[in-house]
Amino acid sequence: MQIVTDSGTDINLSPQECAELRVHVVPLVVTLDQTSYRENVDIDTETFYERLAASHALPITSQPSAGAFAELYRQLAATDPEILSIHISSGLSGTVNAARSGASMVPEAHVTVVDTKTLSAASGWQVEAAARAAHLGWPVERILALLGRISEAAESLYTLKELKYLIHGGRISHMKGLLASLLNIKPVIGVEKERGTYVQYGQARSFKGAIEAILALMGRQHAPGSALRVQVLHSNDPEAGEMLREQVERRYDCEWLPLGALSLVLGAHTGPTMVGVAYASQAALADLP
Repeated sequence: MQIVTDSGTDINLSPQECAELRVHVVPLVVTLDQTSYRENVDIDTETFYERLAASHALPITSQPSAGAFAELYRQLAATDPEILSIHISSGLSGTVNAARSGASMVPEAHVTVVDTKTLSAASGWQVEAAARAAHLGWPVERILALLGRISEAAESLYTLKELKYLIHGGRISHMKGLLASLLNIKPVIGVEKERGTYVQYGQARSFKGAIEAILALMGRQHAPGSALRVQVLHSNDPEAGEMLREQVERRYDCEWLPLGALSLVLGAHTGPTMVGVAYASQAALADLP
């Protein structure tokens, strides 16, 4: 079995590990100043934010085409037709639908498409677990059950310092976005599990207050001192990422995954100030492959 995913899942695997585990990443696309870039192929995160800061335009993003998925599935099916294609939420991106359309074009490939109903690290945890399970020879039904368990256990919370990118991308209503911008409000955003769309869980008048709100929301689910698996990601603000990481570490017994950069295509919707945390009970994920 081979694994296909998209760059929005922010997998915690090196290129060498991807090759060993037969994980194939299809890049999402961002367009800035009328030039389109494939994430981590035509542009890297640092360069993107440099160009974003210098531009008077706002970025536009798009999912890979169905044809791009079909081409990859066709190539993979030549050596192994069993393919598990795991992608960011259909509630936030058309990537899942493009993958399904691409799979329908390649009847020789046995493609199972998974909608994680989330994004970034929480999606990446599912991809990595699936890849390691497939490497051990697990059947697809057992892997899908594992992904369901990870999805149920894992949560994500985010905040950011400016709202113009969310407003531009239509991820929050323009009226609410305008009001929040005028009041200098910092929202606390999560991804609900039924449709996989953004939901606002709270807000604060300062970034520090938003970090405290994230910790308070985590505390409703996991008592202080609980053993958690945790990963912090940021769009282009490592100091904010470290601040959030330190606050979480003070309250929980953490199994840490590396602090890193959020997918630049996801960051295009939020701007450079986004910071977020994915977390789950260690006990719920104790026997991951």
